Amino acid sequence: MPSAPSMLALALGVTAVVVPATPLGDLVPVPPVSVAETAIRRGDTLEGALGRLRLPRPAAAAVALSLRRLVDLRGLRPAEQLFLARAQDGRVLGLTYRRSSLERYEVRPGDAGWRAEQTLTPTETRVVAVGGTVEGSLFAAMDRLGEAPLLTALFVGIFETNFDFAAEALPGDRFRLLVEKRYAEGAFAGYGRILIAQYQSGGRRALTGVAFQVAGARPAYYDAEGRSVEKMFLRAPLDYTRITSGYSHARHHPILGGVRPHLAVDYGAPIGTPVRAVADGIVTHVGWDGGNGITITLRHVRGYETMYNHLSAVEVRPGQRVRQRDVIGLVGTTGLSTGPHLDYRVRKNGSFVNPLSERFVPGPELPPRQRPSFADRLRTLLERLNQDAPFRS
Repeated sequence: MPSAPSMLALALGVTAVVVPATPLGDLVPVPPVSVAETAIRRGDTLEGALGRLRLPRPAAAAVALSLRRLVDLRGLRPAEQLFLARAQDGRVLGLTYRRSSLERYEVRPGDAGWRAEQTLTPTETRVVAVGGTVEGSLFAAMDRLGEAPLLTALFVGIFETNFDFAAEALPGDRFRLLVEKRYAEGAFAGYGRILIAQYQSGGRRALTGVAFQVAGARPAYYDAEGRSVEKMFLRAPLDYTRITSGYSHARHHPILGGVRPHLAVDYGAPIGTPVRAVADGIVTHVGWDGGNGITITLRHVRGYETMYNHLSAVEVRPGQRVRQRDVIGLVGTTGLSTGPHLDYRVRKNGSFVNPLSERFVPGPELPPRQRPSFADRLRTLLERLNQDAPFRS
């Protein structure tokens, strides 16, 4: 069963649902002497997972029905836990479905049926400053600070339409941010929002992203001038990778030999790495294309097309509409390829352009009436950053 502190945590917003119980005999309270547990596996149903705990099918179905009133069981995630308590004589006393350190569900059989209750552990949110210097990679720098990969992903997501961390990051780059951290019963329980983030590279002016919500719109990030940091195109179709070959009109071909144009950017990455659509678009081609191997081509607005070559697998079909950041395929080494990588190309009005130097459409600006409150928020957050995580010269 979950730990004693967990079981004694204050229940917030408890909701109960009663479902007719499958007869399990005369349930006389008896101290539990055994607890069986299992973790949700990829592709599991709740009933299937309960079967591994030897709960009879009728009882498993009743338990699932009571839980479905409180939680969408289609969203089961691997590593979520189930604990089934049995009395000394083998009778079931109850089930705990633990979704996270913050959320669990208790299911108990009784005379009126199975009763499910949700328990949310009280949390405390703290705003914490994080800052450091890039030596090998941003990922490694965050790891040295004791931060989880999720925080790196959240940080990269703010600037991914303005900065290619694989192509443009340099040793000595500096970063800092204010992030909400949630704590439950004194232990770290997860990240909330990044309130402000800055990345300074090569002596250039720091990139800034500030979380701000305009009335009637979803929260978004804006730069120091009040322009949305989101642009029509991502700077790169992969996360946490490296450029192995740049855009060139005269490159020695590693397989065919001779000097040939290489109108693409090659990103080295392991086979199976997800490839993302860099912008909203329509799939115009999927399949084998000679030396390019397995390829995908997307058509975008303003005369742009993007190509993704040497894939190992595709996740889209011709004619399908995709959104920016959707996974469309997986890195491979098909066609004329010396190793796993993505050959990424951009065409504008039929001619190839360099993805790293192309100036894509900027994001929208804040409405004038929102600028004073945005300026106040930016000033407050920068004061906190300068105090807790200053950029050292």
